[in-house]
This record gives sequence, C-alpha cells and structure tokens, in this order.
Amino acid sequence: MTLLSPHPPGLRITLTDALASPPGDLAHGKELEVRFEALRARLEDLQGALGAEGTRSLLVILQGRDACGKDGAIKGVFGGLNPALLRITSFKRPTTTELDHDYLWRIHQSLPPRGSIGIFNRSHYEDVLPVRVHRLVPESTWRRRYDHINAFERMVTDEGTVIRKFFLHISKAEQRERLNERLENPRKNWKFELGDLKERGAWDEYTAAYQETLERCSTVDAPWYIVPADKNKQRDFLVAEVVVEALEGMRPRYPAADPEVLALRGKLR
Repeated sequence: MTLLSPHPPGLRITLTDALASPPGDLAHGKELEVRFEALRARLEDLQGALGAEGTRSLLVILQGRDACGKDGAIKGVFGGLNPALLRITSFKRPTTTELDHDYLWRIHQSLPPRGSIGIFNRSHYEDVLPVRVHRLVPESTWRRRYDHINAFERMVTDEGTVIRKFFLHISKAEQRERLNERLENPRKNWKFELGDLKERGAWDEYTAAYQETLERCSTVDAPWYIVPADKNKQRDFLVAEVVVEALEGMRPRYPAADPEVLALRGKLR
C-alpha cells in the first residue's frame, strides 16, 4: 500500500502550495533512507524479471514546473537500474521534422520496448500545458487533445505497457529558492534561461492547465499521481513506492530455463 493514491478520474483539484509538502506521516532521516534503499533494491529485482520475461513494459511519465526535480527524481529512483533495460527520453521543443507530423508522432517512437522501463522527462502533455498557456494553437485544437491522449494511452496500455504518470508539485516559494540557487551555483546556472522567468510569470495559467489535465486525463488504466516535490528525498521515495507497486502488480516472472541448458550445471570446464 503506497502513501500516494491515484488522482480520481474526473475530479477537479485546487493545486495549493500546501499540497507541495510531503505527508506528515512520511518517515524522515535514517528510517526514510533504509526504506528507500529497500525500495530501490526491489525495483532492481523487478526490472530484471521484466526484462527476462520480455513481453510487457512500464512507462513512467514525469511532468512539473521548472525546478520541480524531474532530473533529480530520475537519478534518485532509477539511477541504479540496468541501463540496457532502461530508456529515458527528455522531450524538448519539437524539431522541424517533428512539427511536420502530428503531435503524438514523436511520442509513439519513444515508447519503451517490451521488457524495459521507459521514463519520459516531459511528454505529450506539453501539448496541453505550455501550448495552452502560451496560446501556440487555438483553444479548439488543444482542448480536443485530452480525448486524443486518453485514447492513445488506452491503446498503449492494451498493447502491454503499464503507465504511471507523476505531477511533481512544487510550491511557488520553493521554486524561487531553487531558481536562485541555479543562478548562484556555477554547476547549475548554465541551466537557467530567461524564459524561466516568463514561465514563472504564468504561474496561475499553468496551475489552471495542470488542474484540467489532472481532471481530464487521470484514468483507471493510466492514472496521475500528485507528488509533493518541495522535499527531494521524500519526493523520490513516493515515486519509487508507486513504481514498485505497479511492477509488483504486473507480476513479471523469469522464464523457465531450457532443460538442456540446466543439464550443463557442474559440467562446464
């Protein structure tokens, strides 16, 4: 049983800053570290079984505002996994070639192969989030995309890919602190773009866009989870819990070895 529950389909939520703080009953300090290490060890085991089975895949989608910790969550939760069975895709601004196709074209190509875990750092939801906020297409265009996305995710699920989607929810005050840190830290200030300030200035518009996305696109087969992201270790623990639960629900199994192979035990020279 995970601390987070999937966002109920069709429910409109108000994304307050208070929701960005981890739940009060979540462990801290050494206890949290011990539990997190156990989760990561279990995740490694399950990844191995999923890869050996080779018939299904898991897709993890990470969305959130600037500085919410998508990169950190990928490193913290998935950093110890077998890279041969892991596919990480970071979606940037669409290229000219991508813009010559429908908006889901580049997404479909990046889905994880059978036997692997795929992670989307941003995703097809960019086409109902910044595209909406900055009015890059008419409302009639982005609004019909909710149904497109739900149908697409249903098809992907029907074909054997389990989907878990995470909105890493950061408060406005915490985002300010992290953006200031980027400016001060030579190892991070290269990541800062003037456009980050424009995005922060559209805070309320993004809030409305995320709220409707969660309402319209959290489904039974592809649920959204709202992850409090103001504290990094707690954020990663909560994501790991849901991912492990999803894989355990898939019940991947190592295939039985060929009897002729097993007969070689103890005979190799």
